[in-house]
Amino acid sequence: SDVCSSDLEYYPLVGRLKGQVIKVSQNSTQYINPMDINLNYSEGDTPIALKSDFILSFCELIMGGKNGLEAVEKTLIDRAVISVYRNYLADPKPENMPTLGDLYDCLREQKERQAQRIATALEIYVNGSLRVFNHQTNVELDNRIICFDIKELGKQLKKLGMLIVQDQVWNRVTINRNSKKNTRYYIDEFHLLLKEEQTAAYSVEIWKRFRKWGGVPTGITQNIKDLLASREIENIFENSDFIYMLNQASGDRQILAKQLNISPFQLSYVTNSNEGEGLLFYGNTIIPFKDKFDTSLKLYSLMTTKPNEMGKYIEAEKKLSGSENDRVVKEISDKGGVRYVRNPLDKMASEYLANAKMWAVELGITPASASKVKMGEKKEDDPLQKLLKNL
Repeated sequence: SDVCSSDLEYYPLVGRLKGQVIKVSQNSTQYINPMDINLNYSEGDTPIALKSDFILSFCELIMGGKNGLEAVEKTLIDRAVISVYRNYLADPKPENMPTLGDLYDCLREQKERQAQRIATALEIYVNGSLRVFNHQTNVELDNRIICFDIKELGKQLKKLGMLIVQDQVWNRVTINRNSKKNTRYYIDEFHLLLKEEQTAAYSVEIWKRFRKWGGVPTGITQNIKDLLASREIENIFENSDFIYMLNQASGDRQILAKQLNISPFQLSYVTNSNEGEGLLFYGNTIIPFKDKFDTSLKLYSLMTTKPNEMGKYIEAEKKLSGSENDRVVKEISDKGGVRYVRNPLDKMASEYLANAKMWAVELGITPASASKVKMGEKKEDDPLQKLLKNL
């Protein structure tokens, strides 16, 4: 299973299941190469065609513009992609895997002015301040569960990061298919991948291929308006087994009612609904549901994102990172060497405490103010009290 997340909420569960967190940011020393490819990347004789679609989507995000890439620019990028993979396809060993820098150099060598324009747009991601993606992959990607943390990428790089992670997961899908394994992929803030035309078209193509190749993609979003504004959303719906809908804002409810033919009575299940209540769409059937999760379970403490329950995170994650062997992860350097660095999961306790403090300040909770509120009999293991003691 793979998760693309822009928040810390998946850390405890991934850690408890002995998964791996890969932190993708400008300050991280963990790198994933957007040019990574394997020989099973597509069903055709060559994996280059599908990889070229990904690079086109990548360049479209970089160059921006309302009309996307011009036909000439697409041709030049495709030509460069074919060229930079020539050595790797002839001898597929890790050191022959191209990087963004190789693509940049190839574009600079072309005489057309459009090629120079594309190369100039790439320059900041190759030699400039945003060069986080101009490295060989230096983390192992064979763990059963991987969480790609893109929280610190910022607006400039977040959509790029999501696209690159999606491509990395596709590589995993192709490898797992040969081993007769399914691959589950959870994509947070999915609407961001459907904003640009080329990127949306590529994401829909990958979504379809995921299902065909034993992948189980799940898109997650709270931004309904942007999601439904995409021209590709119908393709996503048509290639999804079900839609799971929780409480919705008034404006979003009206859009969804029109798009999905929801009756006023059914709409009441996503109007000011409680936790675990909503609608499940399966084919032409709409089923209201109420799912009351047992809050005494350990699984709940690992999954809850409520600020006043963050203390449970801290205790759970301290236990997870207790073993010295779990406090380091292996990284493979660009030059092929190996080094051991601190596991990001080892930092969870302090990160969640900091997050809890932030929410407490936001909600106006202090130890002094909380002590004045009578909330019934005080319990020694009350997570809120534990949290307030640590503030």
